[in-house]
Amino acid sequence: WEQLSLFDLLLRLVDFSGLRPLLAHLLGWTSARGKVPFDPVSMFLLISWRLVNGWSRAQALRNLRDPRYADYAAAFGFREGDVPTEGGVRHFLTQLGQQSDEETESVSVTVDATRTETFAVQRLNQLIVASVALLRKAGLITPSAWQAALIGLDGQIHDAASRRRCSFVREECYISLEEQPRSCPAKEKKKRGCDCDTVACSQACRHAPIRDPEARSVVYEGSNQRHAGSPNAPTDLSHAKSSQGELRYGYRSLTTQFSEPVRRFSLVLLDDFLSANAREENPGAALLLQLPHFYPDLGLDTAVGDAGFGYYAFLHTTYQLGAKRVVDLRADPSDKDQAKWTERGYNDKGRPVCPFGYAFTANGFDSQRQRHKWFCAQACLNGKSPLVKLKNVDYPPEECPYQGQDHPHGKIVNVGETFLDGSIRLARDVPFGTPTWKRLYRRARNAAEDRNADLEAWGLKRLPVYGKPRGRAFVALADVWINLTVLARLVREATFTPGTLHDD
Repeated sequence: WEQLSLFDLLLRLVDFSGLRPLLAHLLGWTSARGKVPFDPVSMFLLISWRLVNGWSRAQALRNLRDPRYADYAAAFGFREGDVPTEGGVRHFLTQLGQQSDEETESVSVTVDATRTETFAVQRLNQLIVASVALLRKAGLITPSAWQAALIGLDGQIHDAASRRRCSFVREECYISLEEQPRSCPAKEKKKRGCDCDTVACSQACRHAPIRDPEARSVVYEGSNQRHAGSPNAPTDLSHAKSSQGELRYGYRSLTTQFSEPVRRFSLVLLDDFLSANAREENPGAALLLQLPHFYPDLGLDTAVGDAGFGYYAFLHTTYQLGAKRVVDLRADPSDKDQAKWTERGYNDKGRPVCPFGYAFTANGFDSQRQRHKWFCAQACLNGKSPLVKLKNVDYPPEECPYQGQDHPHGKIVNVGETFLDGSIRLARDVPFGTPTWKRLYRRARNAAEDRNADLEAWGLKRLPVYGKPRGRAFVALADVWINLTVLARLVREATFTPGTLHDD
């Protein structure tokens, strides 16, 4: 056990035959045994073997035929050298990806007050749910953590297997010229583009990769926040130029990750697979809405996300599910105008401010009413300096009506789903920047970084497969094995920890 890889250990720990009917269902097969002579479990283990070793498809099949790996072929269920072809492996992944959102349920996300967006429930998530069930059955997830779950959402960019030719490729570039004239998005941006007047452009623009028609380009900056302490930070955001960032071409995987604080590990609960330029907040809200469907007994307590999730859809959905919002702040140029803080009633960090410019103090979150209570504590009478000093006002302001004994705590403000002006962008259920906020945010972000490191170690920074269906299936299998390797690691650590083994 000490020398085995985590994959080899899992082959001995887990009986994968229980996945046979589920895999057949996900593939759309009528027989649970699969296409003769290949069992779906055999194909699943073969592709997983390739995945965790970072091999190409051809290399994995060569190794499967090598007598040195005969024990693996037998463990996977292949007999007498009868192994799949490269086309068979491609077909398996393509079917998994294509069937994932066909004839399935959907959830509706409220994008704003007038619009909703519908997202398909990805059936491939059933494999991830099965991996989580193994850890729960083994008693490795503490009930208290499961009933007050900290869920982090994060997106990861994966470069497409196809090489980028044109940065402006969009869906219209794949329309046949026989159907309608094709406009050029590159020319619309004053670039050279393509006239699409050659035979090579008849079915699709020759600069649009045929094998990855849903891959897109995006400039990835990592954050929309500017560090105020940097000497390069502009003083006037209205004249600030956006940073160059990194141009990426491909797809984006989006996950909901559960953090276990007692045993210090994290698990992928659900994932989705999108084009690289897709926004995260709407599909992220859809994943939150799917959690009760896949995990009926999960108690969602806190949802964590970076500034990309700081939009109405995600913030509203999280609040409606009864969870606390620990989401990084989305910057806006209007926040720099301090004169508006006293008018709207809160500063650029979502902290309430009184009409005279004094900051309020947090007084805890009421989980039953789902609101955070703030009070001014008569800061103006206790020598505190205002955040914003108004003109033509004497400090401390004598005209404040909350300075008397009738208001011993001063003015009290309750912040629920939105502020009093109806804005939700900076509304948070845990005050931004507090030790509690930092602890929850860092725990979720560390979990996201752990997953990203695993994917990169397995060679998934750039996908080894073409097309969104195969990429979607391959990343879903990767998330399954991220969970399974956590199981193997915990079992190994528990087994070899002194004092945990007994003669009986």
